[in-house]
Amino acid sequence: MTRRSCAIYATGIVCAHLLILGIALLVAQVFQTMIQERIKKEITLAENSRVLDGWINPPPPVYMQYFFFNVTNPDEFLAGKEKPKVTQIGPYTYREYRPRENVTFLENGTKIFATNPKSFVFLRDMSVGDPEVDRLTTVNIPFIAVMNELNSYSFFLRSFVSLWMRSLGVEVFMNRTVHEVLWGFKDPLLSKIHTMSPEVDEHFGLMYNKNGTHEGEFVFHTGEKNYMDYGKIDTWNGISQMNWWSSNQSNMINGTDGSVFHTFLSRKELLYIFAADLCRSIHLGYVADTEVKGIPAFRFAPPSDVLAPPDENPSNAGFCVPAGDCLGKGVLKVSVCRQGAPIVVSFPHFYQADERYISAIDGMNPNAEEHETYLDINPTTGVPIRACKRAQLNVILKRVPGFPKTKFLNETIFPIMYVNETATIDDGSAAQMRTLLLIVTVVSNFPVIIVGLGVILLVVLIFLVCRNRQRKTAKDETAYTQVSNQAEDSPENRNNQPLRNGSYIAMSPVEVQKC
Repeated sequence: MTRRSCAIYATGIVCAHLLILGIALLVAQVFQTMIQERIKKEITLAENSRVLDGWINPPPPVYMQYFFFNVTNPDEFLAGKEKPKVTQIGPYTYREYRPRENVTFLENGTKIFATNPKSFVFLRDMSVGDPEVDRLTTVNIPFIAVMNELNSYSFFLRSFVSLWMRSLGVEVFMNRTVHEVLWGFKDPLLSKIHTMSPEVDEHFGLMYNKNGTHEGEFVFHTGEKNYMDYGKIDTWNGISQMNWWSSNQSNMINGTDGSVFHTFLSRKELLYIFAADLCRSIHLGYVADTEVKGIPAFRFAPPSDVLAPPDENPSNAGFCVPAGDCLGKGVLKVSVCRQGAPIVVSFPHFYQADERYISAIDGMNPNAEEHETYLDINPTTGVPIRACKRAQLNVILKRVPGFPKTKFLNETIFPIMYVNETATIDDGSAAQMRTLLLIVTVVSNFPVIIVGLGVILLVVLIFLVCRNRQRKTAKDETAYTQVSNQAEDSPENRNNQPLRNGSYIAMSPVEVQKC
């Protein structure tokens, strides 16, 4: 056997083995299963100290941007001459720090307890102005809270309280600095009530007492038992179900806090997040594939049915309190968990809300780019790599008999401010994730690589076989074959063959004599 034949046989054997092995591994998905199980085991709060450290002290910076709606025609609106006109001012940006504290493992590492205090530092270079100097005119929420509380009392008492509040100089609208509205001030009306009822705080602010405090005590699943439960909330403030909504389904505490999700997400999934500031859980659906800093991601966002009325989404009937008392599309009354004013939440500028709420206020311009809440999550690791949470705070303004200032008011969902909370993965964490995803891709596709090598060797084998066959054919064509048994120089051949150029011609005797 020649050396060439040995090479062909060896190539064929290796090619066959590679193809058989690669196809077998591909069908059995051995490497895919192995890498998935490894990732599921590694990305848990109990197994990996690196993951736990990142969960306790998230590296991506979080920014809170506050936008306020300044009322430009309060007198005309109260007189019933014009609908309210507002102009948006902001952002006033704060860096949010949110480390987890009091972290304690429970039940053999299957659950973990933690609190999540938040602190805020003002960033002047990312803001439009100085919140301690800039002023705005907005709804006097303490006034609305007192008026709403007296709504069920007698007309005589309401009229008396209305005269008393007017003597204090308290009006439906107030003019305060941005800092006061956001972080608190000593309110004259609440101060008077505080002297009669000490349990009533004399200060008011949309974020009053929230700098340096947490939203409750959480117990999370670590994912040790089931990777699908990774990061899900087990209890909040000691309860596994709320009690202020009107149905068991609405009172459920579903999903995570939005900081982590289970690995290997599917586009068909609905992701649930419990939002303590909204007093409920919401769900997010897949929107599109995207990419952040070279990392592939699925974008999830709340669909329009999250804040839809019961006639569009029957499962939302439980958020009507009392039962049957429902608002329209795109708004949610959260007064049940926030004692005081009739507070309503929505997306900014009433995005995805009923047109009547948008048209009632001059200055609303909803659009998805600026007002949609979304999460960009890497599906392999379940880690959010870009997040944007947007929510608007509103108050219900309506006519209350006994309060003359409200006699021209129709019920209006009045916007106060909205927040844009954003976070994007930092460059260092992004580089680590890209490396991890590259390793996952290479290992998961190892059978494909083996099959690819087998295909390449198959091409080489075909080339060697064809070339070897061509060489044999060429050798056969160039071999010597005898075409006649007669001697080449016999007289018969010389007489019968024509003369050609280069042939020797003998001179005849006559020609010799002439010479």
